Amino acid sequence: SPRLVKVEGGAETLLPLPKGAEVHRVSWTADGQRLALTVRHADHMGLWVGSIEGDLSKIENLAVNQLLGTGVRWLPDQKRLLVRRIPERGSPPEPPAIPAGPEILEGTGAKARSTYEARNLLETAHDDALFEYYATSELVVVDPETGKLKTLGEPAVYATADPSPDGSFLLVERMVGPWSHAVPWWRFASELEVWDTDGQPVATVATLPLADEVPIHGVPLGPRDAAWRATAPHTLYWVEALDGGNPVAEAAHRDRLLRLEAPFTGESEEVFRAEHRIVSWQRGWGAEGGTLMLTQRERIRRWRYTWLLDVDKGTSRLWFDLNESDRYASPGSALHRPLPNGSWVLHQKGNAVYFSGSGATDEGDRPFLDLRHMETGEVQRLFRCELERYEYFVAFAGDENHFVMRYESSVDVPNYQLATLGKVIDAAEGEATRALTRKPITHFEDPTPQLRQIEKRLVRYEREDGVPLSFQLHLPPGYQEGTPLPTVLYAYPLEYSDPSTAGQVRGSTQRFSRFYGASHLFFLLQGYAVLDRTTMPMIGDPETTYDTFVPQLVADAEASVAKAVEIGVTDPKRIGVIGHSHGGLMVANLLAHTDLFRAGIARSGSYNKTTQPFGFQYERRSLFEARDVYIQVSPTFFADRVNEPVLVIHGNADSNPGTVTFQSEVFFEAVRGSGGTARLVLLPFEDHGYRAQESVEHVLWEQIRWFDEYVKNAE
Repeated sequence: SPRLVKVEGGAETLLPLPKGAEVHRVSWTADGQRLALTVRHADHMGLWVGSIEGDLSKIENLAVNQLLGTGVRWLPDQKRLLVRRIPERGSPPEPPAIPAGPEILEGTGAKARSTYEARNLLETAHDDALFEYYATSELVVVDPETGKLKTLGEPAVYATADPSPDGSFLLVERMVGPWSHAVPWWRFASELEVWDTDGQPVATVATLPLADEVPIHGVPLGPRDAAWRATAPHTLYWVEALDGGNPVAEAAHRDRLLRLEAPFTGESEEVFRAEHRIVSWQRGWGAEGGTLMLTQRERIRRWRYTWLLDVDKGTSRLWFDLNESDRYASPGSALHRPLPNGSWVLHQKGNAVYFSGSGATDEGDRPFLDLRHMETGEVQRLFRCELERYEYFVAFAGDENHFVMRYESSVDVPNYQLATLGKVIDAAEGEATRALTRKPITHFEDPTPQLRQIEKRLVRYEREDGVPLSFQLHLPPGYQEGTPLPTVLYAYPLEYSDPSTAGQVRGSTQRFSRFYGASHLFFLLQGYAVLDRTTMPMIGDPETTYDTFVPQLVADAEASVAKAVEIGVTDPKRIGVIGHSHGGLMVANLLAHTDLFRAGIARSGSYNKTTQPFGFQYERRSLFEARDVYIQVSPTFFADRVNEPVLVIHGNADSNPGTVTFQSEVFFEAVRGSGGTARLVLLPFEDHGYRAQESVEHVLWEQIRWFDEYVKNAE
């Protein structure tokens, strides 16, 4: 049953919810004394409100609509709630007995537009009716003390409903039909408005047209990401493109930040011009003054620049920048804290900001907690995880010397602890400068103790051109050292522009082993060794990386197999390869272009890139600019070379635009038609990942049976 656990002492309070009720979301008041729970019931999502003492009551006659945004949030007075309620709507629209007519799409020929991100699109008039039926909500103010509800405005499809910090206004984005069949819902036409507390329109900030001609990898024109300034009563900020939203257009500046003061009817004021695309700023407000932390992204170099602005003084300066692929140098993410009105600001200590991150190193991840000074750039490391465990910062508890930490190891089930920072200590560079003590909060038990017999090791090696690589070696229970085993290699190729970051170690061998879904780690229980997180870097100029995709893929695989054989854990004649999505493409290419593996399992992959004519992954060129590259990376064109058995699995309702189910069907037919050994498994109703218990269990059966027959027991 859901329960509250007191950080100090670990005392537990059961929440009086009905049997079988499932808590979906918790919204706390800024002082941490009250909470609102969104709870799944048999026929609706209900709202329950209570306190940390354990009292809890349901708000009657209210069904929360969680589609398209936050369904429940505390208003700035921290006493009332703004809720998206399902209005009276009757039964869902029935599908027509016959189609109303043909489905028609067209292009005006005006300019190229992005197609890659389109998924789960509306396709028919019935889809339109269903979207409007389920996405429509009405905005309601709920007073938990009295149970009274106050309706604001009319029922509509709301993408945003955000109260100003002083509670005087509401920023509302209202989607406007007709609904497009060419773009996802977040690019539908909309009205961006400011309302008063009675739900009456005060001003229209912007009328945003249907964004159906956005350049490839670009952004729509007009205001985007509009939000209130957290440290002002009611000032709006937003970003607009200066390059037509086109990332390849020549432009001295790509974006600008603007603001608009009440009464929201005048001209907006430009605050800052950015050389690159602005990717984050809304939660970057400092607690005092006009400080704003803003991040830009340079598309070509995959570089991020974090700036500090003073929007009151009109000053700006670069704080730090980094290669977004360089995990070893990552500063982590800034921490935030709520103001008394519930607005979130940077969590600071004086003129320094708290950061936490995964702390990647060549020995594995070592999460940290830092203080980064805004003026000097000096970093004080308060906490760093030791190598023999895995623990990370969760949230401060009471003050900045106490925080909740999650602890685990390869044999210890994850639990929460109360960490206390102590005196300053001498420390080597990069290590913690404060002593740390811990007290347990939770006492969860290991649900699968038999998995603790699995051994994990980090194995590092090099590709033939000197690029450092690694994999996490998992050995089955009862493994006898020096015994070559049938082996499963699992990987996902990633692109890099810098060889120094390509081979960086990911993850930690100290993570507690849990098997989720149709995990490849289940092979461990069948006596296989598993090479997990096998690095498969594709290195090169971001504009042309895929020119050498196949040769680099082969070199990566050859190096990993050679290392596994060299250390004595792998039988070179009994290796299988498995991958999902882009990893499925990897599997098919390795079977077509190498003889390293006895068999493969390709899941939810894309095997013919010519069906994605305007780019895939980080390939930015169109099919018409790089026709040969599109063909060379597409194993369907080389299916006659797949001379090892391949199991092809795909969800029958895959909404990922690059991996529609048709991809697997055609690849399977190409292999089978060329005389190859192949099996196609299509999972009913499944999307890009597999969720139904029946699907997961069937995939596990298929995978184990396939590799048992063609890898473990291969002659």
